[in-house]
Amino acid sequence: MSFEHQLAEHRPYLLKFARLQLRNETWAEDAVSETVVAALSRPQAFQQQSQLKTWLVGILKHKVVDQMRQRAREVVLEISDDPGDELESLCFTADGHFAQAPMAWGHPEQQLQSRQFIEVLETCTDRLPAAMGRVFLMREWLELTCEEICQELKLSPNHLYVQLHRARLRLRECLEIHWFGLAKGATP
Repeated sequence: MSFEHQLAEHRPYLLKFARLQLRNETWAEDAVSETVVAALSRPQAFQQQSQLKTWLVGILKHKVVDQMRQRAREVVLEISDDPGDELESLCFTADGHFAQAPMAWGHPEQQLQSRQFIEVLETCTDRLPAAMGRVFLMREWLELTCEEICQELKLSPNHLYVQLHRARLRLRECLEIHWFGLAKGATP
């Protein structure tokens, strides 16, 4: 299969990623188009040391950050505060300890290399509420600093940390149900 066809196969995923971050169809299209142009202009830069999708997402991360900086004043994001998060009350006791000890996750390093695990992780990330998912992806995938995220989204540091904490709790719960639970014979 030609390099161009392989790029075309990854375009829907790249668009989904860009839309989640930019919240604007046109900007997402621009970022993905710039990513594809960059990949096509230097195909020799892909040295097959990683999967093509991983390489493209690496390029897209920079294009998304460029778009965010370029359009900083135009981005509109509605973030709703959820003071009584049910998930948090289910996971912790009144004294702040886990209600149930986390399940043993085995050897995460080995499972991280598993393509199925990555797919489940992406699905769990997609299930996060939009604002929470965006904050989590900005921090963990785009590797923006907390200060950059707070400035970009007009958040207080405390609100950012609460959103990141809640996102991690939800991801943990989702992974325990849909990935780690499978290792113990649970059904998805």
